[in-house]
Amino acid sequence: QVQLVESGGGLVQAGGSLKLSCAASGRTFSSYAMGWFRQAPGKERDTVASISHNGGNTYYANSVKGRSTISRDNAKNTVYLQMNSLKPEDTAVYYCAARFGVGIFALEESYTDWGQGTQVTVSS
Repeated sequence: QVQLVESGGGLVQAGGSLKLSCAASGRTFSSYAMGWFRQAPGKERDTVASISHNGGNTYYANSVKGRSTISRDNAKNTVYLQMNSLKPEDTAVYYCAARFGVGIFALEESYTDWGQGTQVTVSS
Protein backbone atom coordinates (compact mmCIF):
# COMPACT_ATOMS: atom_id res chain seq x y z
CA GLN A 1 0.00 0.00 0.00
CA VAL A 2 1.14 3.53 -0.74
CA GLN A 3 -0.08 6.88 0.43
CA LEU A 4 -0.48 9.47 -2.29
CA VAL A 5 -0.55 13.25 -2.07
CA GLU A 6 -1.35 15.38 -5.11
CA SER A 7 -0.28 18.97 -5.59
CA GLY A 8 -0.02 21.57 -8.31
CA GLY A 9 -3.66 22.25 -9.02
CA GLY A 10 -5.07 25.74 -9.25
CA LEU A 11 -6.83 28.30 -11.37
CA VAL A 12 -5.49 28.89 -14.87
CA GLN A 13 -6.78 30.63 -17.96
CA ALA A 14 -7.70 28.67 -21.05
CA GLY A 15 -4.61 27.96 -23.10
CA GLY A 16 -2.40 27.87 -20.05
CA SER A 17 -0.44 25.03 -18.47
CA LEU A 18 -0.22 23.24 -15.16
CA LYS A 19 2.01 20.51 -13.85
CA LEU A 20 0.49 18.21 -11.28
CA SER A 21 2.61 16.15 -8.93
CA CYS A 22 1.78 13.11 -6.89
CA ALA A 23 4.16 12.15 -4.12
CA ALA A 24 4.04 8.59 -2.87
CA SER A 25 5.16 7.15 0.41
CA GLY A 26 6.88 3.81 0.71
CA ARG A 27 10.03 2.19 -0.57
CA THR A 28 8.50 0.21 -3.43
CA PHE A 29 7.14 3.02 -5.58
CA SER A 30 9.05 1.67 -8.57
CA SER A 31 6.94 -1.48 -8.40
CA TYR A 32 3.68 0.42 -8.87
CA ALA A 33 1.89 1.43 -12.02
CA MET A 34 0.41 4.91 -11.66
CA GLY A 35 -2.53 6.73 -13.12
CA TRP A 36 -4.14 10.13 -13.22
CA PHE A 37 -7.91 10.45 -13.18
CA ARG A 38 -10.32 13.36 -13.03
CA GLN A 39 -13.86 14.01 -11.95
CA ALA A 40 -15.80 17.02 -13.09
CA PRO A 41 -18.85 18.23 -11.16
CA GLY A 42 -21.82 15.98 -11.78
CA LYS A 43 -19.79 13.52 -13.85
CA GLU A 44 -18.13 10.18 -13.32
CA ARG A 45 -14.42 9.88 -12.71
CA ASP A 46 -12.50 9.36 -15.94
CA THR A 47 -9.05 8.17 -16.81
CA VAL A 48 -6.63 10.88 -17.92
CA ALA A 49 -3.32 9.05 -18.27
CA SER A 50 -1.38 6.14 -16.88
CA ILE A 51 2.21 4.98 -16.75
CA SER A 52 3.87 1.66 -16.11
CA HIS A 53 6.08 0.96 -13.11
CA ASN A 54 9.30 1.86 -14.95
CA GLY A 55 7.88 4.61 -17.16
CA GLY A 56 8.34 2.54 -20.27
CA ASN A 57 4.69 2.55 -21.28
CA THR A 58 2.11 5.30 -21.15
CA TYR A 59 -1.56 5.68 -21.96
CA TYR A 60 -3.58 8.82 -22.63
CA ALA A 61 -7.28 9.41 -22.92
CA ASN A 62 -8.26 10.88 -26.26
CA SER A 63 -9.46 14.01 -24.51
CA VAL A 64 -5.92 14.91 -23.39
CA LYS A 65 -3.75 13.18 -25.97
CA GLY A 66 -1.28 15.60 -27.50
CA ARG A 67 -1.80 18.13 -24.70
CA SER A 68 -0.62 16.18 -21.67
CA THR A 69 2.43 14.21 -20.62
CA ILE A 70 2.62 11.74 -17.78
CA SER A 71 6.03 10.99 -16.33
CA ARG A 72 7.58 9.62 -13.18
CA ASP A 73 10.74 9.90 -11.16
CA ASN A 74 11.16 6.72 -9.18
CA ALA A 75 14.09 8.17 -7.25
CA LYS A 76 11.75 10.85 -5.94
CA ASN A 77 8.68 8.61 -5.55
CA THR A 78 6.74 11.06 -7.68
CA VAL A 79 4.54 10.94 -10.75
CA TYR A 80 3.73 14.03 -12.78
CA LEU A 81 1.07 15.20 -15.19
CA GLN A 82 2.04 18.10 -17.40
CA MET A 83 -1.04 19.65 -18.97
CA ASN A 84 -0.82 22.20 -21.76
CA SER A 85 -3.36 24.09 -23.86
CA LEU A 86 -5.85 23.74 -21.06
CA LYS A 87 -9.55 24.08 -21.84
CA PRO A 88 -12.51 24.91 -19.58
CA GLU A 89 -13.65 21.31 -19.99
CA ASP A 90 -10.46 20.20 -18.23
CA THR A 91 -11.88 21.65 -15.02
CA ALA A 92 -12.10 18.83 -12.50
CA VAL A 93 -10.64 17.33 -9.37
CA TYR A 94 -7.56 15.37 -10.44
CA TYR A 95 -6.61 12.22 -8.59
CA CYS A 96 -3.56 10.05 -8.79
CA ALA A 97 -3.77 6.34 -8.13
CA ALA A 98 -1.43 3.41 -7.75
CA ARG A 99 -1.53 -0.31 -8.23
CA PHE A 100 1.20 -2.82 -7.60
CA GLY A 101 2.59 -4.64 -10.58
CA VAL A 102 4.03 -4.66 -14.05
CA GLY A 103 1.97 -3.37 -16.93
CA ILE A 104 -0.10 -0.41 -18.03
CA PHE A 105 -3.57 0.02 -16.59
CA ALA A 106 -6.15 2.39 -17.97
CA LEU A 107 -9.21 1.42 -15.97
CA GLU A 108 -10.10 3.02 -12.68
CA GLU A 109 -11.04 -0.32 -11.14
CA SER A 110 -7.48 -1.58 -11.67
CA TYR A 111 -6.13 0.79 -9.02
CA THR A 112 -6.03 0.13 -5.31
CA ASP A 113 -4.60 3.27 -3.72
CA TRP A 114 -5.86 6.80 -4.26
CA GLY A 115 -4.91 10.30 -3.31
CA GLN A 116 -7.29 12.95 -2.05
CA GLY A 117 -7.27 14.94 -5.26
CA THR A 118 -6.30 18.43 -6.37
CA GLN A 119 -8.64 20.93 -7.97
CA VAL A 120 -7.90 22.24 -11.45
CA THR A 121 -10.05 25.10 -12.69
CA VAL A 122 -9.68 26.48 -16.19
CA SER A 123 -11.35 29.80 -16.88
CA SER A 124 -12.50 30.84 -20.32
